[in-house]
Amino acid sequence: MTATARSRRVNGSRKFALGACALALVALAPAAALAKKDDRNQPMNFSAKTTNAINAPNSVTTLTGNVKITQGTLLITGAKAEIHLDGDSQIARVVVTGAQAHIQQLDESNNLMQGDADKLDYDNINGIAVLTGNAKVTQQGRGQFNGDKITYNTDTSVITGESGNDGLVHGTFLPKPKPAAPAAPKPAATPAEGK
Repeated sequence: MTATARSRRVNGSRKFALGACALALVALAPAAALAKKDDRNQPMNFSAKTTNAINAPNSVTTLTGNVKITQGTLLITGAKAEIHLDGDSQIARVVVTGAQAHIQQLDESNNLMQGDADKLDYDNINGIAVLTGNAKVTQQGRGQFNGDKITYNTDTSVITGESGNDGLVHGTFLPKPKPAAPAAPKPAATPAEGK
């Protein structure tokens, strides 16, 4: 079965509570580290063992068993997913539960962001992924964050976290790779003498 629902992007100011970790991430993040801008303008495709799909205003499509959802470079997988449409039949959010929920997406620099948790609530309109329960977000070449609840803003690459089982949010910032040293020049070949 193929179901088509429009996806839209809403621009506007957003306020987020930023922890010290998130502020440090913003300071270290390159300006181009944003999700592919065109992803939310692409069709959302899905596959699953079973589906109960409807493309109507304010409806929910339920997918179960080996769920795979794609939209541009965005990939969401899990055991069960609900795709929520708003009053205009726009894809508003995707909620994944059951076995390990997974999300991944390329940024404008083609660096991969991956997130795993017990539950994923992805706001498709604002580009915000909320991962709860054993949450982990990894940004290729930039670092990894673990906590009980991690919020990842795909527009800004800002990560906020709440404490996990040990009462702490854990994170690792990777150092920026240094450019390779230029190779030493090779001596110029000289013509053989006496020939």
